[in-house]
Amino acid sequence: MPRIARLDTPGLLHHVMIRGIERRKIFKDDKDRENLIERLSILLPETQTQCYAWSLLSNHSHLLLKSGPAGIAALMRRLLTGYAVSYNRRHKRHGHLFQNRYTSLVCQEDAYLLELVRYIHLNLLRAGLVTTIDQLNKSPWSGHAALAGSVHRDWQDTQYVLSLFGSGSVV
Repeated sequence: MPRIARLDTPGLLHHVMIRGIERRKIFKDDKDRENLIERLSILLPETQTQCYAWSLLSNHSHLLLKSGPAGIAALMRRLLTGYAVSYNRRHKRHGHLFQNRYTSLVCQEDAYLLELVRYIHLNLLRAGLVTTIDQLNKSPWSGHAALAGSVHRDWQDTQYVLSLFGSGSVV
C-alpha cells in the first residue's frame, strides 16, 4: 500500500517526531546530541525554517517547526540522512537508524501551540533525563534552556514563543 502524501506547504506548523528503529537509541552520548544540534543550527537558517521547541531523548526526538519556502520534507531529508550517515560512521555500524520515516503532525497556531511547547520541553523531565525544573532550565538537550535564557541558540525562535505566553506566564 502506498504511503499517504504529507501536507507540506510553506508556513505550516509541524510537530515532528523521530524514533530509533525498534525503539533503539539514536543518541548514545552527548557527542551524538551535539552533532544533531549542529546540523539544526546550519539547516534551519538555510531552509528558513523556524524552530519553536525541541527535545532530544535517547531513542526519540521532538521538534516543533514552522516550515520555510521549501516545506519540511527537504529539511528533514537532509537532517536525518546526514545524521544517520555520521552516526553510523562514528559507531561503526550499518543500516537504518530511524524507525520508518519521521512523523509530522500539522498543528494550528492557537492555544494548542503553547501546550505543545510545554509538552515537548517537559519530555526531559518525564523521561528522567533531568529531575528538577532548575536542571531543565540549564539542560542543553531541549529548547527550554533557550526560553529560560540559560543558552542562546540563533536558530531557535524564542522571542515568538515567549510572546505567546505573555508577561507573567511560566513556560
